[in-house]
Amino acid sequence: MSRQQATQRSGPRGVHVNFEDGQRRLCAKSGLWNTNLGYGNAQIAESVANELETASYLPLFRTAHRKAIEAATALLELPKHHFERILFSTSGGAANDAVMKLARHYFVLDKQPERKLVIGLSGSYHGLTYASQALSGDDLGQAVYGVDRRNVRHIRFDDGGVELAQLMQREGHRVAAVVVEPVLGSGAEVVPDAFLAALLKHRDEHGFLVVADEVATGFGRIGGWFASDEWREAPDVVVTSKGLTNGTSACAALLIGQRISQLFDKNEAVFVHGETQAGTPATCAAVLATISEMKRLDHNTLTHRVSEGLDQLIAKLQASPGVAGSSGRGCLRGVLLRTDSGSPLSPNGVLAVVRRIHQAGAIVQPGPGRIQLLPALIYTRENFGELHAAMVDGLAKAERDGVFA
Repeated sequence: MSRQQATQRSGPRGVHVNFEDGQRRLCAKSGLWNTNLGYGNAQIAESVANELETASYLPLFRTAHRKAIEAATALLELPKHHFERILFSTSGGAANDAVMKLARHYFVLDKQPERKLVIGLSGSYHGLTYASQALSGDDLGQAVYGVDRRNVRHIRFDDGGVELAQLMQREGHRVAAVVVEPVLGSGAEVVPDAFLAALLKHRDEHGFLVVADEVATGFGRIGGWFASDEWREAPDVVVTSKGLTNGTSACAALLIGQRISQLFDKNEAVFVHGETQAGTPATCAAVLATISEMKRLDHNTLTHRVSEGLDQLIAKLQASPGVAGSSGRGCLRGVLLRTDSGSPLSPNGVLAVVRRIHQAGAIVQPGPGRIQLLPALIYTRENFGELHAAMVDGLAKAERDGVFA
């Protein structure tokens, strides 16, 4: 955005951002999908500030500290399923790197060292660190950077489980983990319940680990605390980040199940992973304050209201130029865009639409052949009215400028 970078003088508040061009724009993507409770939450800010004065820094290398223990305990109490350990990280990408290491270490301890394959979904996104970029199913320049994908595979999730079954028949004995976003962040594509049921059944048969990457879908974005709370059986690991601190800190966490923790304990094994800034006192204070605020505001009710608001908004947008359906669920949605000939709008075309909506007063996220909407859970009816007006205006301008031609 160059000249239109968000100003740092007054800063963003609520669900709006002040820009250097003098405009105040409505944010419809929660920062980078992480400010689920909006910008400038006073309680979270105060908790972080207090902890910075109390303990400006304490590490988690070979030790622990009070706030990390409190935050870990609070996280373990959230899901409907049972987990036993927390590993703190600094980002979704770094956390997915740790997941891949953890899965391979687990099977070395289980005397199955041949299990090195980690499976992702086609079109998935897990980060841009070296291992997480390999795991991501999107084309993100992996070949350019020489990313090592020899022990990574990708399968479709929209084919009735055919590729999953074929992979398991061919290489099930070599699979360490299958990593799944319940709703793909890139494109807001919902992974069908039937695929998840088949995945859990294959886990029973073949013994690999199942990981729910809930970096984007956790903390009320889909429903409850985590989308995988609805699964009939728990994943072995849940990865969370983004909304975990309401976007205030570089933070992620792995919620680790009993199966893994018991094997490590039995072997008195140490998982070799650490990050200097992971789980600092201020970060853990942000985690605790975010959980407290979500409970105080009744996040389940907020998620339901915003999901209904998105239903209504998307229904109204169907009459706008270029709009051809939607994807996603909960508060993670995509608005599909098509050319006049009916083909998906190109990446450059999507960016052109996003720019025009930006000019009309709203910030939305580009996606593959679509606009993605991830509003904060504190959105009001007035906010949805403002978003609708900006999107209608932007789409109309895009049509007049020949973007859909």
